[in-house]
Amino acid sequence: MIRSTSSVVLCAVLAAALLPAVSEAAAAAPGPGAVSHFGLARKDCLGTARNTTSKAWFTVAGGVLSDVYAPVIDNTNVETLQFAVTDGRSFTDLQTRDMTYTVRTSAGGMACEVTSTPRSGRYRLVTEYLADPARTGVLIRTRLEPLKDSGRDLKVYVRFDASRQRSARRWAPSC
Repeated sequence: MIRSTSSVVLCAVLAAALLPAVSEAAAAAPGPGAVSHFGLARKDCLGTARNTTSKAWFTVAGGVLSDVYAPVIDNTNVETLQFAVTDGRSFTDLQTRDMTYTVRTSAGGMACEVTSTPRSGRYRLVTEYLADPARTGVLIRTRLEPLKDSGRDLKVYVRFDASRQRSARRWAPSC
């Protein structure tokens, strides 16, 4: 739960907690007739660290984190990571369904800031995405800014949809 005055930093959120090792058996290619899967092609942002220490690349599409490639660029383990905002009784807003967004990139183009606003105009979410230059992971900082009322009744939740793609690579990031 995040209160309106709080700032949440998810340090390398997609590293240890969300990118589990996948067994060799699960990494086998699908057989004939299996449903293929391709991620959203239209990207709002693409980012990586400016150094070679980090082995993470990320994309933002539709205003939400859409891919994290790690430890190599051909290995994604994220379908989407987005936020849901609720007052616990009268509404639940999901970013991709209930909000419009704008995107701004940093001067160097390596960081991405997404501002999401619901149709009600009651609040806005401002989320910054940046590849961690010290380790393989993506840093996410989001803040909830009430635009009407105090926002004390608002709660923010993370919705993570893991990728349907599989990889035989195993890695344990240090976060």
